[in-house]
Formats: sequence, structure tokens, C-alpha cells
Amino acid sequence: MKYRPVGLEAWGVYLPKERHTSDYISKETGIPKKVIEEKFGLIAKTVPGPKDHTVQMGAFASFEALKRANITPDDLDIIIWAGEVHAERPLVVNGIKLQQLLGSPKKPWAFDLNQRCGTFLIGMLMAKSLIQTNPNINRILVASGYRNSDLINYKNQRSRFMISLAASGVAAIIRADYQINEILSITAITDGRFVDDVYIPAGGTIQPMTERAIKEGLNYLDVPDPEGLKERLDKYSMDSFVKVIDNALKQSGYSRKDIAYLALLHMKRSAFEYVAKTIGIDPYTQSTYFEDIGHNGQNDGIISIEYGIKNGKIRDGDIVVIVSAGIGWAWNAGVIRWGFQK
Repeated sequence: MKYRPVGLEAWGVYLPKERHTSDYISKETGIPKKVIEEKFGLIAKTVPGPKDHTVQMGAFASFEALKRANITPDDLDIIIWAGEVHAERPLVVNGIKLQQLLGSPKKPWAFDLNQRCGTFLIGMLMAKSLIQTNPNINRILVASGYRNSDLINYKNQRSRFMISLAASGVAAIIRADYQINEILSITAITDGRFVDDVYIPAGGTIQPMTERAIKEGLNYLDVPDPEGLKERLDKYSMDSFVKVIDNALKQSGYSRKDIAYLALLHMKRSAFEYVAKTIGIDPYTQSTYFEDIGHNGQNDGIISIEYGIKNGKIRDGDIVVIVSAGIGWAWNAGVIRWGFQK
């Protein structure tokens, strides 16, 4: 089968107007404001307004991407939901819900993917793979909405490392036979040893949601053994970031020295700086730190590209690497050769 270059034709970002400031988070958590701003890297974070539902935010971003590409929903072949499962209603196929919000176009069909904060890169990988294996597929919309800020109980000290969870929507149009912003290799690492370290206790088949569970706060994300998780995960996670980046670069025919921009997820400031510097990237001139919007899960990569373009950090010919990680645990990296290639 003939190789088809696959590129990022357009993208869209939606950020709610509402914010939780470091002052507000400090009062709610009891953590000093200075610690929140300097250690956690949070001056403020986005939170959803009354109409900012998960799939709806993905739709807002999708309309922006479609506008930038100068196409309509009927020009799409497939819609991939790469956003959160915490959405408008349980057990809805969110990709089909997005299709509805886009006006129910008849041509594309839709489905969902899930890997927590790694999902968007997996969605891009799936889109590229579908294009490579089916000559009738030419454009795929990958979209995400995220409002896991809802799932954080500021009073729970065990889950304090997740207080940066925020809200947003992003979308990307992946186009076949397109040599602009060409998507090269996307790689992933997962490790099942950490799958039971972060979860919502109630609401599943093991512990159904009850009035008592809600009163006890069991409908929020929790960390049963935070000290044990930290001891087991910290160094392993940093090493996994480096490994997955190196894997993606190698498979794309590049190395660390070729990276011009690192679209890195929001983490505590020291971890963000460690990963960037280990790879050989200046964390602030060759990446973007989201101290004003927080951690938006799988959306961080596309948001970082949006910021990178607007701030002149990404130029034609640059090698851009998107990096994500999510509870479970998963680490992902994807390489884009930015701009037009002759």
C-alpha cells in the first residue's frame, strides 16, 4: 500500500472564562498561596461555566478547527472522541454526541477512545493509522473536552497533587496526503502496576453510587496510598517521559538535538523543568508553562501548540514534540514536522 503523508491541517482551542485563582485554591485547600504558585505552578486555572459541558467544549473547539480549515462537518470522514468520559451523561458515545452537536452530518461515523490524559495523542495515532489503511478516508476530526476539575475535592489532602486539574476543549483535523505539519511517529508506554493508585471510589460495579457515598466524598478522585505512590512513581515517571520521547524521536528519524519546541503537559514546576532540561530544551523559551490555566489533561498538547504559534516559538521546519501522561499510568509522545516540506 502506498504511503500517504498525514498532517495536522487545523486545530481549535476553547478555554472557559471562569477561573479558580491561587488565592481561592489556597483558601479551599489550606495550602499556602506561595506554595500553590511556586511549587504547583498555579496562578489560576480554568473551570467550567454553566454551559461548558465536556462534549460541548469539544464542539466549540471543533467549530474553530473547521473554520480554520475552511471546511464543514460534511467534509469529515470520521469523528474520534479523544476526550474525557466524565461528560454530559454516563454511557453515551461521546463521539456520536459530538456528531450531533456538529449538526448531525451524515458522511462521518464516530467512536470514542480512552487513555485518560494520553488519549488525544492516541486519537491522532488512530487517525493516522486509519488513513494509512483505507484509501477512502481523507479527513478525521479528533476532538476532546475536559472538565476533571469537577472531580477534585480541595479538602482531600491525599489528592492534592491533582489540584491543577482544569477545563477546556480542543480539536484537530487530521488530513491525508498532506505534507504540512506532518505527523510522524507517536509512541506510548503504559504500566498496570499503578492502575489502582488513583480512582473514584464510588460509581462502578465494585461500589455503586449511593447517598452515603456522596456524603463521604467518594464521588471524587482519591489516592489510597499517596506516600507509597510517590515513592514508587516519581523517578519511574520521569524516566518514562524521557524514554517515550526518545522512542518517538528515533522512530521519526530524529534525536533530542533536533527538537525546537516541546509541547509538554502541565506538571508541578520542578517536574516540568526536569523533563525539559533532561531532553535539552529550555522550559520557558522552547515550551509553554500553563501557570495561568492549569492542567487540561489530554488537551495540553494542542493548547501548547496554540500558545507556541501565537508567541512565535514554533516556526516552519521545526520539530515539535507533544508529550502527555495520565493516571493508570500512561506516557505518550508524538513528533510533528512543522510547516510545509518540499
